[in-house]
Order: sequence, then structure tokens, then C-alpha cells
Amino acid sequence: MKKTLSIIFLSLLVSVSFYTHADEIDTIKQNYIRLLLSENEKEQELVARLIAFPKELAVSDQMVVELMDRYHITSSDVAGLLESLQTDGSWKDVDYNNQNRSGWSPKTHVERILILTKAYRLPSSGYFESKDVEAAIHKSLEYWIDRKLVSLNWWHNQIGIPKTLGGALILFESKLTPQEKEGALGIMKNAKFGLTGQNKVWLAGNVLVRGLLENDLNLVTSARDTIVSEIKIGDQEGIKYDNSFHQHGAQQQFGNYGAAYISSMSFWAQMFSGTAIGFDQSQLDILSGLINNGYRRILWNGYMDVNALGRQFFRMAQIHKAFSVGFSALMLSEVDKVNANKYNDLIKDNFENRGQPTSLTGLYHFWMSDMTVQRRPLWMASVKMSSDRVIGAEAGNGDNLKGYYLADGATYTYVDGDEYSNIYPCWDWRKLPGITSYETDTPLKELSWGGYHNSSNFVGNVNNGHFGITAMDFYRDGITARKAWIFTDDYVLCLGAAISADSGCVVTTSIEQQVKKGDLFQLRNNAWDKTNLVEFTPQNEVRFFSGNKGYIILEPQKGKAILESRTGKWNDVMSMYPKDMIENKEVVSLWIDHGKDPESSTYKYFILPAKSQEEVKTFNVEDIQILSNTKDIQAVWLSKENMALVASYIPADIQISKDIHLKSNETGLFLIKQDGKKLKITFADPTQQLETVKLEINKKKYNLNLPKGEKRGTSLSLDVSL
Repeated sequence: MKKTLSIIFLSLLVSVSFYTHADEIDTIKQNYIRLLLSENEKEQELVARLIAFPKELAVSDQMVVELMDRYHITSSDVAGLLESLQTDGSWKDVDYNNQNRSGWSPKTHVERILILTKAYRLPSSGYFESKDVEAAIHKSLEYWIDRKLVSLNWWHNQIGIPKTLGGALILFESKLTPQEKEGALGIMKNAKFGLTGQNKVWLAGNVLVRGLLENDLNLVTSARDTIVSEIKIGDQEGIKYDNSFHQHGAQQQFGNYGAAYISSMSFWAQMFSGTAIGFDQSQLDILSGLINNGYRRILWNGYMDVNALGRQFFRMAQIHKAFSVGFSALMLSEVDKVNANKYNDLIKDNFENRGQPTSLTGLYHFWMSDMTVQRRPLWMASVKMSSDRVIGAEAGNGDNLKGYYLADGATYTYVDGDEYSNIYPCWDWRKLPGITSYETDTPLKELSWGGYHNSSNFVGNVNNGHFGITAMDFYRDGITARKAWIFTDDYVLCLGAAISADSGCVVTTSIEQQVKKGDLFQLRNNAWDKTNLVEFTPQNEVRFFSGNKGYIILEPQKGKAILESRTGKWNDVMSMYPKDMIENKEVVSLWIDHGKDPESSTYKYFILPAKSQEEVKTFNVEDIQILSNTKDIQAVWLSKENMALVASYIPADIQISKDIHLKSNETGLFLIKQDGKKLKITFADPTQQLETVKLEINKKKYNLNLPKGEKRGTSLSLDVSL
């Protein structure tokens, strides 16, 4: 009797275990199918905003591939695919011999299989459970399995193809023949656990889908754990302590791998929701920190900052990457109720309340990525740099063919958000806004996967959340310069000193190069004159206005302001585009000419975003006292704010005002705010190497013990009585 009861009990355990495993697998599969078919009602408003833009046909970026999958599948789309499918299962318009590393044409075949499987499952497609679609899926799937096409780019073989094919297999699983399933799983097995960062997440995701197809909960769980292992903050690739994202070394990758990371994680968070392997709150909090304290800062009115695009200067890149972040935020808001309001605010700012004052303001420095962002209610500005710690930019797979100067102090200012939209083929890439570089007809050098560094470690920022100074000691390609940016509520003041070069070429500093937002005007005799070209010569001051921005160039300078029509080829920037794909833009450019082989040239200019002509005309530069703009110290006194901002490239020794004399035993960045007889001194170490700094204020001595570890690039404040 006891033996019989034991057998019955064990049988029940096995039965319960079997059904538990089967139920978990089924729940995850159903969640996966729901996500693939975009059956989430909350997403439909954002989808409606996305599809207001024409669908992109030439696509390489995986994030854009997934965005295009959100466009509604129409009966004409499906009819076209059925009509063009050939008897052997191929499509006549796909170049199966193409070997481009980026924009690999054969992948279109697998993307079309996914479209057909979605159409087969969606009643709205007009082809729900259609026998013609079913036959086309079998035929095209057989063709792909038999041909065993391989890309020269490993990513397509191990990540891109298995990822797309996996979704199609899940949707069509009940109709797969044993031979089809076996052949398709062979392709899925190209993805194995390994690598780092988002590549690791992609690979694990492909293994997970294979586990679903094999009904192997242990494999699914292992893959889930591998994915979750990348939800962490640290010094390695991935999420950084400053809320930026790195991949391919110490390199900011917000718009490339980082965007894919948050898209993947939001997808898996929803897919595992309601199961025993769902993300816990601590993991959700880390993702919220990255998106709401990182990504939200580099979005403006539904556009991603150019400084965040990485190597991916695709057509519509700023819009598409912003939408990708928006969908990630929306998906996580449904799973993470604790942080839902933060996600909703991101969506409102960028997609629902576009053009209205932003709810996120403040000055923030991504100290692990050498990037500063200033956000005001009506405008945003960003500066991207590099150092001996941080890689400036990379190129590979035919991407970013002209981005040689991307992190040399590139400075973008936004009011509407579209100031630089699709300008890339029409850019003079030697005059990116904010950079100091050579003017020559010599073709730009092409970067490699290794990217590049600025040779100096003096790159950083100090701020109080609203005002601050960013500085870069610049050494690259024979050009040296001390470059500083003073950020306030109303303007950006840009300073340059000790500019020298030894190439025999003219050296320029670019102030602006953006899409025309309005006519170009110069202030002459206290009135605005419309112009298309001004070659200004040394004078005390020159003021320009275009659209909703003003520019004031101080001290004797030589330079040019121009509004002109330009035409460029997309293929010159991103090789995946056809050579006959042309872009036309009217472009406003301003730059300073330092001449050939400058020995110690300087510049001083203001950018005034979100201003009227009258505001630019009456802007009083006398309220800003430039105390020093030399190779040793760049310093300003803001009289209205009783504030000094100082970049000291040598141990400081400077009389800031009649009440304040500053000395230090180290280099550094200082923000000094005076309030009567009290001072608040905020200090940051741009070298990120110092442990202590000795200060002397009016001969009174103070010691600062600087932040270490995960906060080593942040600032420290000291209260002082005069």
C-alpha cells in the first residue's frame, strides 16, 4: 500500500512539474507572440505618431528594422510579396550575392518571412490564415534553409538573422514541418552564449527563443539569467555610473548599442512578466536610472542629440532613435509601476507635448563619457569630447565614413529639435559646430574600430545643476587648444586659447553648421540686414541671427557666415545607401579663421538659443567679464549671478574680484558663487586622478578630499566665509 501511494505521489509530482514547465513555456510564448504582433493598445498612440513618417526602405540599423516592423501590414504589402515570390522561394528584387557588411541585402529575405508570418496571424492584414500566405512561408523558408547564406559580417549570422527568423518560427510554429523546424533550429544554433554588453544580450535572446522552440525551460531560464547578468552598473561595458552606456571599450554608445540594449531589456521585461522568471524591482530600477536619468537628457522634442548617435548617421536617425527610446519607456512603464511616472514624463516631453517647455531642465555632465548636456525650458545644448580615458568615435562596416572629428568638442544647440536633421551628406565634416580643425581639400581620414583619443586627460565639467564650465585640453593631429564652454540659463559662451598647429593648413573653429531655420541676418548700424554671405574681418564684435538663434563673436577675428544650398550623397557618409541617393539642404554656417600655422590664437563667442532678433540685438556682453582666456587659465565673472567659472590648466592663482583671490596646488575646474560674505566653492578634477586639493581663498587655507570610485568624476563643494 505504502509503495503504491509513493508511486502515485511521485507521479503527481512529475505531472505537476510537467504542467508547470509547460505552462511557463506557454505563457512566455504567448507574451512573445503578443509583443511581435504589437497587440498592446497603449502603444498604438505612439505607433500612430511613428507611422506619420514615411516608412524607410533602406534599413541597416536593427532598431530601425524593429521600428519598421511596427508599421501596419496592409493587404497590398502582402499581395506584393506574394506576387514577387518566385517558384524557387526567392524574391526577384533581392540581391542574394550582396556582401555589404552593413545593409546586407539577403537579410531582406528573412525580414519578409517575418512579415508573412505576422500577416498569417493578424486578422487586420486581410490574409489571416491564408493558404496562399502559408504556402509562401513554407517556400521562402525552405529556400533560406537550403541556401545557407552567410554574411561577411558575423553579426548577421549570429545575431541579426537568428533574431528575425526566431520570431517568424514562433509565430508559425504549429505549421512547421519536422524538416523545416530542424533546418531552422540549425540556423538558430549559430547564436551561442558569449561576448559582452548588448552583443551578449542579443545572443542570449536568440538562445532563449531557440529554447522556446525546443520547449526547454532550463535553456530558457539559463538564457534569461544571462540577459539579466547585464543589468548592472560598473566600470566595464554597459551601464555606467554616470547613466551613460558604453560598448567597444570606453566609448559612449547611447544611440547604437545602448538603444538596442534598452529596447531588448524592455522587450524581455514584458515577455517575462507574469512568470517566475520576471525581472525584480532592483533590476527594473537600474533600467529606469539609465533611461530616465540618462536617455531622457539626450532627447529633445522627439529627436536624439547628434552627439549620441555614435557611428550611425542614417537617414532619419535622430527621429528613429528617439522613437526607439520612446517605445522602450512605454513598455517598461507597464511592467515597472514604481517608476511608471518617470517613463510617462519622457514620453510626454518628446511625443505628446512637443514644442512646449520641457519638464526636465538642468546642466549635467556624463563624466565617464566626456559629454555635457544643458537643458533649459526652451532649448538644449550638448558638447562631446574625448580624452585619454574615453574613445571619441569609431567607424566600421562602412558606417561613419566622415566622422573623424566627432568628439573634438562638437557643440549642438536645439530649439525645435530638427536643426541638424538629415544634414549629414551636406555637412562640411571638418567644420562640425564647436570643433577646431584643419581647412583643407585633403580627404578625411577614415576611423577604424579602434576609434581615437584626445591625448590629454584634462577633460571635464563643474556645475551647480544650472551653471557650469566644461573644459578640454585638446591635443590631436598637430593641433593644440584650450577649449572651454560656459553654460548659463540664457546662453553658451565658448572660449578658445593657445590654438596652435604645424601642418601648413588653415585652422578654423566652427561656430555653427545647421539646417536653415530662417534667413541669415547681420547686425549693422543697429539694424538687422539680411545676407547670404559675410566675410567678416577683425573688429571689436559681430552679431548674427538666423531662425531662433543668435551668435555674438567677440574680439578681433576673421571668419565667414554663409547661407547656401548644398547637395550631398548619403553613400559618402554611410556606405549601405545607394550611390545615387542624394540629399539637398539649405545650410547656415559660421566659422572663425585662425590662419595658417597659428601659434597662439584665441576665440570668444556666444550662442544664444531661443532668442528673438531684439533679444540678440540688446544682449549686454558687459554683464559677462572674461577674466582670462590664456593657455593657463580660462575664467569668467558673471556679474548678475555673482559667480565665477574657472578652468585652470596650471595650479590656480587668480584675482577673481576685489573680494576673492583664489589659489590652488593643483589644476582643476572651479565654480565660485558669492552670496554676501559667503562663498560656495565647487571643485571638479577633470583628470580624475587627484585625491586631495589644497585651496587658498584670500590667504585662508582649505583641504578638499575628492570623490573616489564610482563618483571620481563628480564635484565637491566647500562653504567659505570671506
